Amino acid sequence: MEIKGHVYCFFEQSGVFKNEFKKLGYDASDWDIQNNFGQTDHVIDLFAEIEKAYGGGISVFDNITKDDLIMAFFPCIYFCATSQMAFFWTCVNYRTKSMKEKTDLILQRSKDREYFFSLAVKMLAVAQMRGLRLVMENPWSEQTFLKANFVAPPTVVDMDRTKRGDYYTKPTAYWFINCKPTHGRSFQRPKEHKTIMTSKGASRAGLCSEERSMISPDYARNFICDFILGKEQEQFGKQLTLF
Repeated sequence: MEIKGHVYCFFEQSGVFKNEFKKLGYDASDWDIQNNFGQTDHVIDLFAEIEKAYGGGISVFDNITKDDLIMAFFPCIYFCATSQMAFFWTCVNYRTKSMKEKTDLILQRSKDREYFFSLAVKMLAVAQMRGLRLVMENPWSEQTFLKANFVAPPTVVDMDRTKRGDYYTKPTAYWFINCKPTHGRSFQRPKEHKTIMTSKGASRAGLCSEERSMISPDYARNFICDFILGKEQEQFGKQLTLF
């Protein structure tokens, strides 16, 4: 993929992908509602921007061109396997709740998931209608909601991110809109594995835990070179075997 314009990293405040794009010579910026890492270049409510764009209003999407690329790490809080478990009465989080309280919490979670699901669909639809290049990332574990309930199948599924130097195995799906992935083989030794089940939740609905969302710089670089740019890196050959 040839990127002549800007790289918009939506829902990223860590700067991981942004900084790797910059190291590779591309102009990039982070856009998110939070700035806990001091890396968010534009603090903005992207949910509101998606709603405005889909409704025909003025939004951040008006400044994005077909020469640009959007990397959207859309919050997975209501789609991931952990969230799926919270739809059971037997969920450990409800162990002290009455049947009425459990049911009310599950019904509210269903409403919240419907709202964020609609935002993800609207974001991809805006990109489709405007001819903008967009790559959306989301988990792809066994119980993820999007596996059987989304408008399109993912374009790429990375089943083991540690093979590209990430902290987690954590299968991840990527939807490519108005662009096609390249296919590289930047395999490397995995970093130390982390446990994500004990990480803390976010402070408000729709925001993912920072620890659960972290991606290593090595993985970001390898993903960009493998699937975005089709760039062979000097330290990797074409016919690598896995460690």
